[in-house]
Amino acid sequence: MNRRHFISSTGKAALATGALSGLSNTILESLIENNSNEPFFKLSLAQWSLHKAILETKTLSNLDFAKKAKQLGFDGIEYVSQLYNLDESNQTASLKKLVKELKLRSSDEGIKNVLIMVDNEGELAAANKKDRDEAIAKHSKWVDAAAELECHSIRVNLFGTGTEQDFNLWMEASVDGLRRLSQYAAKSNINVIVENHGGLSSDSKKLTQVIKAINHRNCGILPDFGNFCVKRQGGERWGTPCIEEYDRYKGMLEMMPFAHGVSAKSYDFDKKGNETTIDYYKMLQIVKNAKYNGFIGVEYEGNRLTEEEGILATKSLLLKAANQLK
Repeated sequence: MNRRHFISSTGKAALATGALSGLSNTILESLIENNSNEPFFKLSLAQWSLHKAILETKTLSNLDFAKKAKQLGFDGIEYVSQLYNLDESNQTASLKKLVKELKLRSSDEGIKNVLIMVDNEGELAAANKKDRDEAIAKHSKWVDAAAELECHSIRVNLFGTGTEQDFNLWMEASVDGLRRLSQYAAKSNINVIVENHGGLSSDSKKLTQVIKAINHRNCGILPDFGNFCVKRQGGERWGTPCIEEYDRYKGMLEMMPFAHGVSAKSYDFDKKGNETTIDYYKMLQIVKNAKYNGFIGVEYEGNRLTEEEGILATKSLLLKAANQLK
């Protein structure tokens, strides 16, 4: 069953059963619409879109990610490292066993492993070189996992405090940590890509300075539609209100020349199926103008819709917007 046939079948079933009751009729209608034009990109599903089902309600096994993504009509998947627990006594053996299983399952589903989002493995931009060395070592095992899974990239973080006073220190540390990890990854033909993910990394002008300074083919960016908060209340990394935000459209323009992937973040949708905080038409036009034609990963992080409803709403909007671009 091809993707568009699946979308049609899924949408009709939803309309018939009311299973996706949180979605508006507009979104459901767009899910069953037989669009004549293929999008300029391929669709992947970011595993974080299902983190509540995996971690909180435990209604989905992290090993069944490929199966669920296929059921939802996706061509590729983007793993999240923190959704898998490794045996601390022998992480290398534990990860090898995990990768073998994930590769088998994705192969069975005929779905492409796109990338691994690596979190909680140390600070690549740490001021202390010893801390950076440790972070590089911890990230390296995920480079090896990505190579075995035939992904094209691992996604990493380069957090910073968001203050101008810390920029030079952050810049120097980021270039060192990211360059050395990229050199290691190049041996396996794996890209190391940084997401705009808070603090100084969400200041696209500063992030691109790091990438330019490294100047390696396999070192780039994963532009995310939604992560442009440079500074939060109380100096916190997460959880407090954003008090300074970088212009998201300017940011996308600056990051796209270095993109090895794109992340379509979403939070909520209006009655017409449009994202309430992000102009997807404007975002996708920037992506298309950059001549990008790789995977765009759906990453729903909202609360009103269920995870599956939010995923389908995001996918629907991407396809609808793609058909209306110049």
